[in-house]
Amino acid sequence: MKAKKKALGRGLDAILQSPETDITSKDISGNYVVGAIANLAIEKIETNPFQPRTEFNLLSIEELSKSIQEQGIIQPITVRKLGYDKYQLISGERRFRAAKLVGLSEIPTFIRVANDEQMLELALVENIHREDLNAIEIAISYQRLIEECKLTQERLSDKIGKNRATISNYIRLLKLPAEVQIAIKESQISMGHARTLINIPDDETKLRVLKRIIEGDLSVRNTEDIARSLINPAKKEAKFELPEKFLTERERLIETFGTRVDIKCNTKGVGSIVIKFDSDKDFDRILTILK
Repeated sequence: MKAKKKALGRGLDAILQSPETDITSKDISGNYVVGAIANLAIEKIETNPFQPRTEFNLLSIEELSKSIQEQGIIQPITVRKLGYDKYQLISGERRFRAAKLVGLSEIPTFIRVANDEQMLELALVENIHREDLNAIEIAISYQRLIEECKLTQERLSDKIGKNRATISNYIRLLKLPAEVQIAIKESQISMGHARTLINIPDDETKLRVLKRIIEGDLSVRNTEDIARSLINPAKKEAKFELPEKFLTERERLIETFGTRVDIKCNTKGVGSIVIKFDSDKDFDRILTILK
């Protein structure tokens, strides 16, 4: 019976351990066996064109290079075989860059075989499970897996071990205006702020609220209150004009009591008469008139 195809699992490790992308037969270059770990010349390795990350923290790479100088590279990078003595990076680009910065000529490498679609999938899944990604980078990775690897949200949910609703919430961020996405990437606003902004109908209003969040250092709760008031503005009661007879009688009451008199009434005819007094003595005077 044909073995059931194994899913990617919950992370890069699960993919790298999959026998479907391991080949332990004779290596086509004659030098290394695919599926083994070897020290490869850095000059023979090219970077991954499917790398979802476009920005790398230079300071972080410099710190990693100092660690490599002192302790060496503890975890091998992963590459795929392209041809004779030619390899392409799958994962470990920070380690690869740091090793080049140090000036290493060789780097410990795990050699694999993968086609372009597998390369993209490996790179994106590794990217998703990094802790230092911002919400937009994660959203782009989800979107690329769906579009370029022809996955549904349900299938993607199975592959990466994330709830479908979580995936959907991230992908919705890509519909926000560019200014909002930049604010997310630069940590000016949180995922909670962004999810609230999504619910505001038009982009112009979204940008106005974004400005208020940044300038006022507003919490997510404050932002939710603003969004709620914009989406469902409180209805103002129509101002009720007092009938002419009420106005006439108010003037007569003012003359009778010698003080301010207010009459309030709603459309159903329910209301009140308020007679103002300034002191106990004035109160007694008004009571005498009423009697």
